Amino acid sequence: MIFTEGQIFEHIFVVSDEIYNGFGSLFNDRNPLHTDEEFARNKGFRGAVMYGNILNGFLSFFIGELLPTKHVIIHSQEINYKNAVYINDKLNFKATVEGVFESVNVVEFKYSFVNEDKKTVAKGKISIGII
Repeated sequence: MIFTEGQIFEHIFVVSDEIYNGFGSLFNDRNPLHTDEEFARNKGFRGAVMYGNILNGFLSFFIGELLPTKHVIIHSQEINYKNAVYINDKLNFKATVEGVFESVNVVEFKYSFVNEDKKTVAKGKISIGII
């Protein structure tokens, strides 16, 4: 198998205006936490908070484009949000292979997104199958 336990994958993602606005436009999510700067500040945030599911898009990119094979499918994924993410935030993504199960062609990863302030904004696990 091309994966080994402890193997690390890293990438930097930027939450650009294009990504942020595209998500809002595609899914028509107009929650004021995401669309109203003043509303978000009144709730204790520094501005409009990014749509959390954009991070799922980054996870899809990781699995589909950053792994050493395209012969993969996501079996499951878990994401735990820890801190808010804002437009133009630069996120350091790190995924570590936690388990390789050759008998069933499964690889498990533990991952995190960390912002420039060194705060973990989200973390979780992904299980993929090699097809």
